[in-house]
Amino acid sequence: MTDLEKELQDALAQVKTALAAVSDMNALEECRVRFLGRKGLMPALMAQLGKVPQDQKPAVGKTVNLVKQEIQQAFDDCGARLNQDQKTASALDVTLPGRQRAIGHKHPINLVMDSAVAIFRRMGFIVADGPDIETVANNFDALNSPQDHPSRTPDDTFYFDLDQHHWLDPEALILRTQTSPVQIRAMKAQKPPVRIICPGRCYRRDTPDATHGMSFHQIEGLYVDQCVSLADLKGTLAAFAREMFGTHTKVRFRPHFFPFTEPSVECDASCIVCGGKGCRVCKGSGWIEIAGAGMVNPAVFQNVGYDPDTTTGFAFGLGIERMAMIRYAINDLRLLYDNDVRFLHQF
Repeated sequence: MTDLEKELQDALAQVKTALAAVSDMNALEECRVRFLGRKGLMPALMAQLGKVPQDQKPAVGKTVNLVKQEIQQAFDDCGARLNQDQKTASALDVTLPGRQRAIGHKHPINLVMDSAVAIFRRMGFIVADGPDIETVANNFDALNSPQDHPSRTPDDTFYFDLDQHHWLDPEALILRTQTSPVQIRAMKAQKPPVRIICPGRCYRRDTPDATHGMSFHQIEGLYVDQCVSLADLKGTLAAFAREMFGTHTKVRFRPHFFPFTEPSVECDASCIVCGGKGCRVCKGSGWIEIAGAGMVNPAVFQNVGYDPDTTTGFAFGLGIERMAMIRYAINDLRLLYDNDVRFLHQF
């Protein structure tokens, strides 16, 4: 074996050793330049072929061709290996454990809404639903609301079609100011007994502050049958408050006026933020109003086709945001709508 043949075999061994350590395409290109480039090892060895004696050239030439073929095959195999590694790295490995995604949780308003619905369901109420866009007839007229009531004016209520209807027109469309229209729809659709709750969103032109907003949530209840009394109403709301806020919660009822109930009351719950001592939430009184209620006005029964002489019932409306403030000791209603994740994570 000539010296050139030995150098060619050594070069082949160097190529294979170098390619075995290659881990990416950049390193492969560096090896290609190092061994096969214009100033690389193989061109330098090929230049020595002219110095080989004439009688040895056939054998040396054969060795040169074999080495060149093996080196080229080694580079091809290395490139194929790198391509396969890249495909494998980017492919989905179904044997790996899945990446667990963070699961959110309910908003405090939804938590309170769901809790309230569950409590009333245990009392025998069923859930009724209705549209957010209502007619003046269902939202005001059927509920015995007088035409000069301030809540009817466009200053207090969102109207849609004042260019086509006057705001006192029964067919005028509004964003409902309460969920009471759902009660009207339910009574028009069925005869007594009626025992429903109506959770949902309401809209009024209120200036947002710590306890008010232009959009808010209510859950209203209606129980209509024979011989329903104010004592049934008081027992229902007192039981609800104790279950929602805790057995230590106190409830009081104050005489009030609503056009759709007679007699009417307002229901207050003791403020758990201050323990009844007075704070910003309860405005120093120690109490927070949570519901307006009363016995259904006979005029409402007449509007829906019920006999007011044989039918009695009570109705109430609870503010979900107010209950959330009491339940979670929140001192500003606007925190519920700021969408601050740091605040919402507490619940």
